[in-house]
Amino acid sequence: MSWIAGRYTAFLLTLAGAVITAFLAFTSSLGWLWAAVPLAMLGALGVYDLIQTRHAIRRNYPVLGNLRFLFEFIRPEIRQYFLEDDTQASPFSRAQRSIVYQRAKREIDKRPFGTQEDVYGDRYEWINHSMSPSHISDTNFRVTVGGPDCKQPYSMSAFNVSAMSFGALSANAILALNEGARQGDFAHDTGEGGISRYHRQPGGSLVWNIGSGYFGCRDEHGAFSEEAFVKNACTPQVKMIEIKLSQGAKPGHGGILPAGKVTPEIAEARGVVAWQDCNSPASHSAFDTPIGLMKFVARLRELSGGKPVGFKFCVGHPWEWFAIVKAMLETGITPDFIVVDGAEGGTGAAPVEFVDHVGTPLREALRLVHNTLIGVNLRDRIKLGASGKIITAFDMARVMAMGADWCNAARGFMFAIGCIQAQACHTGKCPTGVTTQDPVRQRALVVPDKAQRVANFHGNTLHALAELLAAAGLTHPNQLRPHHIARRISSSEIRLLSALFPELAPGELLRGEFRHQVFRAGWAMAQAQSFQPTHDLTTALAETRLAQAMPA
Repeated sequence: MSWIAGRYTAFLLTLAGAVITAFLAFTSSLGWLWAAVPLAMLGALGVYDLIQTRHAIRRNYPVLGNLRFLFEFIRPEIRQYFLEDDTQASPFSRAQRSIVYQRAKREIDKRPFGTQEDVYGDRYEWINHSMSPSHISDTNFRVTVGGPDCKQPYSMSAFNVSAMSFGALSANAILALNEGARQGDFAHDTGEGGISRYHRQPGGSLVWNIGSGYFGCRDEHGAFSEEAFVKNACTPQVKMIEIKLSQGAKPGHGGILPAGKVTPEIAEARGVVAWQDCNSPASHSAFDTPIGLMKFVARLRELSGGKPVGFKFCVGHPWEWFAIVKAMLETGITPDFIVVDGAEGGTGAAPVEFVDHVGTPLREALRLVHNTLIGVNLRDRIKLGASGKIITAFDMARVMAMGADWCNAARGFMFAIGCIQAQACHTGKCPTGVTTQDPVRQRALVVPDKAQRVANFHGNTLHALAELLAAAGLTHPNQLRPHHIARRISSSEIRLLSALFPELAPGELLRGEFRHQVFRAGWAMAQAQSFQPTHDLTTALAETRLAQAMPA
């Protein structure tokens, strides 16, 4: 009987308490009902626990077993508020979130008593300073995007809002981000969900993201529509057009927005029918080869009146990227820009395996793209953007040293409008109204207040970047190079990023000088006519080993 009492102690005590307090309520004072009613409800819950068949713990531990599910439900909040280390990123640390909140609210963002980082730990990084610091008066760093075939180049901020769709974000979140972008004079990427009324209303500069669903530029069958494209692309608010090939959080993965979530407002933005499943294929239907991609770039540039057109992708098979570059060389068509999205990028919802183990991280991907363009003498024609867990000015300096001309941030700007990293984006129950379509929940997000915070975060981050550059003796982010950033490899070994990620010489690939294994093996596998390799990687590696073994 002791095991029964042990497992059922809470249940039996609840029943006993309910009976005793109910008896006292009827015989002594009705005030006992305040105890009797809750105890009776817990007793009823215990009875239900015994007869339900879904949860073994609740059957074995009626009443008490429910605490397990309660604690599991509030575990993220307990961890975040009480247990989380300030510098432990999962995916963003408390320190990272705090710096955004402070800069967005224009609060003090200084820290006393020294660094919390382990400066002798592996992968610790820093920027080398100069004994002759510079002075920077204008922190509004800009980069002109537009190649030789672009008629309407765009002067872009060094820091912009990355792709997040209406539907993934609430209407109020989109309004706040775009109004903040308007106030701060920087760009707001629409995400592949199309240009909604909430993007248009404030009037902030837009980068129109076009994914495989062609939302906002599709016909009734889901194919690309020139007429619909021109209608949106030629509006003055759209500054650039970005073809989305893949995204870091789930590269190579399409998706379906279920019919129940396709509200009339979302349907209007996407150009689809409300209350019907909305499909985003894994690949594009407007092209299926690297040459086809380049022709599509040229087509969109012409249809838009000469606005900058580029593409965004997460690097996968290197030979597919090399195939795109070979298509540029063969056709003479180059995009005005490329945005490299790292595998550390975020999304509202993605399969765990894709989030954790698919795609190339930003630094390696960015360096590969940058080096390839140098190796074929195209780097000066194409500007590079970078996105992937960029929060602080040092994050910006590091990726710009690796080759980026500008940086995009998504989750950083989400923090600026109130996101608390509850990680409930996919549930529709976002506690701060950022990632929900529930009108009551999103009402908590007050647009004028949050828009100002977006502008503040942008401006204060660029100010912090200017301070870093001045300390290094530089005057603009475009002067950053890999040798400005150092990384600790071990407790006794330090390397500059220029040593870890060496730069190709201009035209090196055109001359057939393949100093790095990825180019030796991958370049010959790539063909402009297809994303498929000319031969398999095993053969390519064997050939490179044989070539290295041959006497000169």
